[in-house]
Amino acid sequence: MAEIFKAYDIRGVYPADINGDVAEKIGRAYIEFTGAKKVVVGRDMRPHSQELFDGLARGMTSQGADVIDLGLSSTPQSYFANGTLKADGSVMITASHNPGEWNGFKLCKARAVPISGATGIMDIKRIAQSGAWKKNAVPGKISTYDIKPEYAAFLRSFAKMDRKLKVVVDYANAMGLYEIGGITDLFEIVPLYDTLDGTFPNHEANPLKTYTLDAIRAKVKECGADFGAAFDGDADRCGFIDDKGEIIPMDLFTALIAQDILSAGPATILYDLRSSRAVPECIEANGGKVIRCRVGHAFIKAQMRENDAVFAGELSGHYYFKQNFTAECQGLAFIMLANLICKKNRPVSELVKPLRKYFSSGEINSKVADVAPILDTIRKRYAGPGMFELDGVSSEYPEWWFNVRASNTEPLLRLIVEADTRELMESKRDELLAIIRG
Repeated sequence: MAEIFKAYDIRGVYPADINGDVAEKIGRAYIEFTGAKKVVVGRDMRPHSQELFDGLARGMTSQGADVIDLGLSSTPQSYFANGTLKADGSVMITASHNPGEWNGFKLCKARAVPISGATGIMDIKRIAQSGAWKKNAVPGKISTYDIKPEYAAFLRSFAKMDRKLKVVVDYANAMGLYEIGGITDLFEIVPLYDTLDGTFPNHEANPLKTYTLDAIRAKVKECGADFGAAFDGDADRCGFIDDKGEIIPMDLFTALIAQDILSAGPATILYDLRSSRAVPECIEANGGKVIRCRVGHAFIKAQMRENDAVFAGELSGHYYFKQNFTAECQGLAFIMLANLICKKNRPVSELVKPLRKYFSSGEINSKVADVAPILDTIRKRYAGPGMFELDGVSSEYPEWWFNVRASNTEPLLRLIVEADTRELMESKRDELLAIIRG
């Protein structure tokens, strides 16, 4: 059981690592740790998600907590339900973009505040493994609740489109069908893979793997769509495609959405430190206060709350909104892109073009035997006024910058380099890779 407890969630292969019995122990441990009396639980379409719900709910109710069963839902819907129903916490049963044999749990306290490895997952692990929970004489109850109508009304309240845009949506046989199910009538939707199937028969539900976007890119061009949207397995991430069938880099998408948000007035917006310089430049040009943040949803959500930020974007395609209890809301990202296209009355490819002004290496992973000495070497080599260590080691120069950070879960170093020219980016990329890989 020990290996399923990760930095940001609980995740493993069914049934060897994670099953109904394991879920029951996690349910008991979650209640013992949080003291929650009312917990919202949603689940994705994987064949074993129902079994995990039954086990989890059995454990929670045995500890005296009431469980509100959302049934099938997207992860953003579960966050919305957590806050809207004033629950003491929530659990989403999903393994996100992982293959179909995987499953797991995303855990939150009240108001969708995430429980990470540093803020409770390891405590829940200890309790689950040891069985150190108190006996409870009065069991809790299970009720059902359909959050979909309220979530749809919430999303629709942000719509400002003056026409129906044609949008190709790759649902990846997964929970994007629920994430935007209540707003599809606002658009002319051209669907791909729009039947729920937790075995993912067409492709992995992971828009970070660009080959999974081949079909949607081709379809956008074929039907002359205004844009495309490709959801991951639990719909807390989305990759967007412009009207020419080109991938919109996920950091640049942050800058696009910021323009729609800031049209209502000044606000604070966060961006993750791997993002292009074009992102903070765009936010500031549109009257926003911009703050750089470290990688990882638990850190970003905490920093948003500390700074009363209205929005944050992450290079991995997570987009966070204050209105959804400072959590992901891809349906809202979807609507805000449509708002911007209609307001500007220009194709999205033209809106993105001014942001495509720097050259990025993308994030490059390198397996290493020992992270610390490599980071020490980089610190010494690139020491100067532009260096900072918000997350790993970063250094900024007039014509280029880089970040090198360690993975939370694997013996990996992750490098990203951006420069004013492709030649400089490639030169600095190779220079840093030579240090990292020896």
